[in-house]
Amino acid sequence: VVLSVARSRLTLATQIAFFTSNVIGLVVGRLYHNNTPDFYVNNLHHELGWSVTWIILAQIFIAILHLPEHVEAEKDSAVVERLPRLPRLPFIHMAGYQQMHPDDPASTHRYSHDSGHGTGSVSSRSSSIADINDHALEKDEERQGASHPTPISPIDVSRTRKATQFDAACHFLLRLTHFVPKPVLKVMRLFHDTVDVIILIIGFVLVLSGVVTYGGVFRGNNIYNGLAHSIKGGIFFWYGLLTLARWMGCFAEYGWAWNIRPPVGMVSARKAKVPSAEFVESFVIFLYGSTNVFLEHLAAWGEAWTAQDLEHVSISIMFFGGGLCGMLIESKTVRDLLNASLSRWNASHDHHPYKEQWSPPKTYSFSLNPFPGLIILLLGTMMSSHHQHSMVSTMVHKQWGTLFVGFALARAVTYVLTYLSPPSSYLPSRPPSELITSFCLISGGLIFVASNKDTVAAMERHDLNAMFLFTLTMGWTAFLMAWEMVVLAIKGWATKAKQSALHASPATLA
Repeated sequence: VVLSVARSRLTLATQIAFFTSNVIGLVVGRLYHNNTPDFYVNNLHHELGWSVTWIILAQIFIAILHLPEHVEAEKDSAVVERLPRLPRLPFIHMAGYQQMHPDDPASTHRYSHDSGHGTGSVSSRSSSIADINDHALEKDEERQGASHPTPISPIDVSRTRKATQFDAACHFLLRLTHFVPKPVLKVMRLFHDTVDVIILIIGFVLVLSGVVTYGGVFRGNNIYNGLAHSIKGGIFFWYGLLTLARWMGCFAEYGWAWNIRPPVGMVSARKAKVPSAEFVESFVIFLYGSTNVFLEHLAAWGEAWTAQDLEHVSISIMFFGGGLCGMLIESKTVRDLLNASLSRWNASHDHHPYKEQWSPPKTYSFSLNPFPGLIILLLGTMMSSHHQHSMVSTMVHKQWGTLFVGFALARAVTYVLTYLSPPSSYLPSRPPSELITSFCLISGGLIFVASNKDTVAAMERHDLNAMFLFTLTMGWTAFLMAWEMVVLAIKGWATKAKQSALHASPATLA
């Protein structure tokens, strides 16, 4: 995925390798399915696996069709970047050059000071000058080649042959795309880019559904409890991954990497209008609360409401109101309306001696929104003391509730550091406390997913205590964070490699 986002040359090769491994997994899974009874009839994992396989195959096909465009773009960029800046001969030397080189075809052109008396056009003059420079360059190359012949090694011959074959294949694909309407190509490119964005989430759902199918859980009405924990815990899990990505510098063009937002000119106008990361966090909290209000009683639809149902609905209302408060805080329009009375007084006294006191505070240049952290802090506190049907379930809920409290405290440290030392660069500032926030979110989200009724019942049936789940999750969290750092470092390497390829000599791209 990161190679595709970086538009690396290795994208197609890695996609084919991934598809090959996926096919091997399908063959092995099919052999296992044919030799064992189906313990989970009509499971989601089976259908979703085939859908992902076809999506990957379509993505590879689209990448092959667009391969010639990327190669030609790299060649054109390299040629433009590496064109020699040859000095143009002034008009006063044109006659002398024609006398020294009477056989040069370029000498047949007329110039404003020759016998044509200005009859030569401007375009003919400029083109003749370019021809003279090109002709002189060719003469120099011929003399250098005659005096210093360059030996051709078998390796160079092999590389040239492979490059010729590659160019022929690209030329064939380029001719093939001429038969495809441009709107269709744009839709295919949009599909390819969309898959790059959502393929990781699809993979997460695929792995989760595989675990559910293998364990044989979430049957009957328990599917609602399993879906609730999987979706909510999955949101916090991906929230932690995105927080770690922000710390590493992703989304810096939006000002999300604890940096100054780049102005229009450095980034596009569309990226400059993207709201702050705290606004997005508040919107997700608001969306969760507004939709989850109607889903808390879904497992017991038609039955009487219990105290636990009312507790869950109250939590959803808290998310609804807290997310709305966070979005209002991030709104510049609301900020200007709150400053309306003072701004009116300032407008009527333009010449008072304290004009500098009316300049916007430094805190206006970055976001210090406590509501996302506050809402998750309250959620963690509630879940840490939330009564469950067994001691193991209570301990598991306390674990991920405590981790969410740790997230909120670490985010508070980030805001204190940001307030004391505001961002002053377009580069990511990487506050160290955000590493703790991401760790708490990732591990807390995973334990949240595993705190459903069926998983806890399976733990009790196999005499596993809550600490077993906690230690297992901590190890996986540390490994996932390290893996994400490696993957994003590979993305940076691919981006630098592509930039080096664009600045390479045309000969290496032939």
